[in-house]
Amino acid sequence: MELTENNQPKSEEVEGVQIDPHQAMIDELKEKRSQASQGGGKARIDAQRAKGKQTARERVYKLLDEGSFQEVDALMSHRHTDFGMDQQRFLGDGVVTGFGKINGRRVCVYAQDFTILGGTFSEVAGQKVSKLMDLAMEAGVPVIALNDSGGARIQEGVHSLDAYGQLFWRNTQASGVIPQLSVIMGPCAGGAVYSPGLTDFIFMSAQTSNMFITGPEVIKTVTGETVDFETLGGASAHSATSGVAHFVGSSEDHTLELVRTLIGYLPSNNAEPAPAIVPEDDPNRKDALLNRIVPADPNEPYDMKEVIIRIVDTGSFFEVHENFARNALVGFARLHGQVVGIVAQQPMYLAGCIDIDASDKMARFVRFCDAFNIPLVTFVDSPGFLPGVVQEHGGIIRHGAKIVYAYSEATVPMVSIVTRKGYGGAYLVMGSKSIHADLAFAWPTAEIAVMGADGAVNILYRKQIQEKENAAEERKRLIKEFREKFSNPYQAAKFGFVDEVLIPEETRPRLIGALELLRDKHHTRFPRKHGTMPL
Repeated sequence: MELTENNQPKSEEVEGVQIDPHQAMIDELKEKRSQASQGGGKARIDAQRAKGKQTARERVYKLLDEGSFQEVDALMSHRHTDFGMDQQRFLGDGVVTGFGKINGRRVCVYAQDFTILGGTFSEVAGQKVSKLMDLAMEAGVPVIALNDSGGARIQEGVHSLDAYGQLFWRNTQASGVIPQLSVIMGPCAGGAVYSPGLTDFIFMSAQTSNMFITGPEVIKTVTGETVDFETLGGASAHSATSGVAHFVGSSEDHTLELVRTLIGYLPSNNAEPAPAIVPEDDPNRKDALLNRIVPADPNEPYDMKEVIIRIVDTGSFFEVHENFARNALVGFARLHGQVVGIVAQQPMYLAGCIDIDASDKMARFVRFCDAFNIPLVTFVDSPGFLPGVVQEHGGIIRHGAKIVYAYSEATVPMVSIVTRKGYGGAYLVMGSKSIHADLAFAWPTAEIAVMGADGAVNILYRKQIQEKENAAEERKRLIKEFREKFSNPYQAAKFGFVDEVLIPEETRPRLIGALELLRDKHHTRFPRKHGTMPL
């Protein structure tokens, strides 16, 4: 190219029309960007939309604040030529990567593009995502993955496998450092499921997403079982049965809105506090209905979710794993504008007994909150761990121990409230003073004991009851006496296992005050590489 005296490209004339070389270069770049934005072409985009699905870029634009997305590596493409791959080169190579903002807060995001070779994960896709993950960890911002892929790209062989391995490694390194969110908006099968499985929260879009290790055809061949995609690995199966999915959106737009909501509760990284907002709810608000919400009959259920909603800032409770292990409740909320993690039993299901699934659900949530500096508030009402051969053979001992480990390991501020039943191991594991909760409160309706009065009387006074003419009346009297002497919260308060017995309506201001005190809590522990959690 001919240069001017100032070493600038000199304009040329083609058939009498002067061409500006600067504009030509800009036009070339714009053309490449336009090609990249077309994905796999109009036909494939139309096919994607016909399935009720959006394109990768459409999803990114809806997820992020308007105009905030900045794409990186849009011009990369694969280098493989086998199996006709030299005729299937697309800019971006099946994944859109970049960064932007959600409600003004920085995030990194990548979205698999199903219109390009089925969104298959390639060597280049791995390089792009790995680079983005490294960038997110260095910048200290969350990573959001929008998954819609046919899995590893078969034509690239071991290169595509290595790409997944590099991603898995980074998911593990980022764990507990930055929040990682996976959003399943199409197929996610085989080894591809392990990246979402390593992240903190999984979202699924109803009807259009599925996850499984082996698909229906392989299952039928190997085991003879016949099952469809939705039953095997759809959003309903994973949100209610397997517990793999934490949130389900009724549509793609609703799913992305749930992601935006969750980001509002999470810190950007493990060195920051969770984002606070200007409080609008009265910190001294007292709800008199709480004084009557626990039934007088200890066997009558009540809705613990209503208790939580009436105590936290109005409209702030955001439940996690809503459809899985419903005998336990976990989620995020705010108290006077500050984010807290809520863990509770739900007496409406299995009387609040702790089973294998509830153990996993609560332990995992406690560990996440501890990793990201989110104080824990625990509401306790459980008669114990769920008995039965299925639970014992399923490993309830191992799974239940996860709750003990999670709470005992946690160093964030921890406050617990026993609303009714706190029996035996179920009382101890739920953030009790015995495993070093900072403050423990109880309501007057609380029963804290090794076991319930009925069971205790049957063991302690069986012979005495049998010798009485009116055995039923004697048993009733002894149960009442046991509750008065041993089960009431004043016995626990007497010896300091409960810091204060609260009038239920006082709970909100007392919690806010306790968390304000504990805001700058410091904790030291013995040096170690890591513990050996009962997995």
